[in-house]
Amino acid sequence: MTTLVLCVDRSNDIGRKAGLRTPVVGWEAVQSLVTEVGLADPEDSSVNCLLESLRVVRDLRDEDEDAVVAVVSGGSDSLVGADLSLAAQLDRLVAEYDPESTVVVIDSAADERVVPVIESRLRIDSVDRVVVRQAHDIESTYYLLKQFLADEELRTTVLVPLGATLLLMPLLLTQFSPAVALAGLASVLGAALLYKGFAIDQFIADAPDRVRDALYSGQVSVVTYAAAGGLSLVGIFLGALSVTTPTGSETVVLPAMQFVYNAVPWLALAALTASAGRLIDELIGSDGVRTPYLNLPFGVVALGLVVRGFSGWFLHREGVLTNAVFFDVALSARQRLALFIVGGIVVSVVGVRIAASMSDETVEDAVEQ
Repeated sequence: MTTLVLCVDRSNDIGRKAGLRTPVVGWEAVQSLVTEVGLADPEDSSVNCLLESLRVVRDLRDEDEDAVVAVVSGGSDSLVGADLSLAAQLDRLVAEYDPESTVVVIDSAADERVVPVIESRLRIDSVDRVVVRQAHDIESTYYLLKQFLADEELRTTVLVPLGATLLLMPLLLTQFSPAVALAGLASVLGAALLYKGFAIDQFIADAPDRVRDALYSGQVSVVTYAAAGGLSLVGIFLGALSVTTPTGSETVVLPAMQFVYNAVPWLALAALTASAGRLIDELIGSDGVRTPYLNLPFGVVALGLVVRGFSGWFLHREGVLTNAVFFDVALSARQRLALFIVGGIVVSVVGVRIAASMSDETVEDAVEQ
């Protein structure tokens, strides 16, 4: 039984430094090659790889096994050319020695990628990776960085925001205080990470295709989505106009509640318009209306009532709103809040009942979809 101990040098460092063509076969030839490569570059890890190959052969022979040592290397500057050269050398070794098993000795992660090429021609019993102890951490870090830089998605996700942040730092530091500049940079970096983390870029890239498909299919929701966008802008505009500038000891809570109180009806109307368009599309379709689309309009109205009720309670407590009149009865802040909460619950319950009566779909079916 012949075992081939194969020292692999994909980058052709051994052949280039020793000035020899591979394959190099035999104990004496490889032993001489160790001296030549070591004298040419004592720091090259290929020397350790060659010595490890000789050690494996010695151990196998001590166990009375027939072992042959050989060195193969890539004879081209390109990766494809190097792998083709290695494959041709392997074919020569197989034709001459016909080994029954192989022990592959490598010294880098790049050489390890050739293992499938060897495995397609020989039976591999072991892969022995030689790493110089002093260079273990350095080499591992090097290959991790190399794989990281080779991944386009990781580069755009990490390196681009980091590079933009470093470019903006000098400009911000010259215009603002260090605290403001660092806060701004942190915000930019956080926004970039969230942009990639939530796949907003993919959503924006797919948006034109979705809009085109919706237009071609004649969906009503395209028009209602546009109307909902306009209503949302109106709500934001009116909410911003209603905000008064805080003075004295006032906090930001009051302006925020003013914005919410005046913007929520328009935002709820926008959501209701968008959900109505989607519901109409479901009604027009042949598959019937699914439960979530029936519940959505009622849920939007209920949520709008509850949010407006709480924001109105804050404004009522601060004296911005006066007592509301309901059927000639003046309501206090608590009564007003309770009325809005009860109204939201009633609307939500009505929506659930209507959805249950109009659709045979179960809750489990809705969750699965």
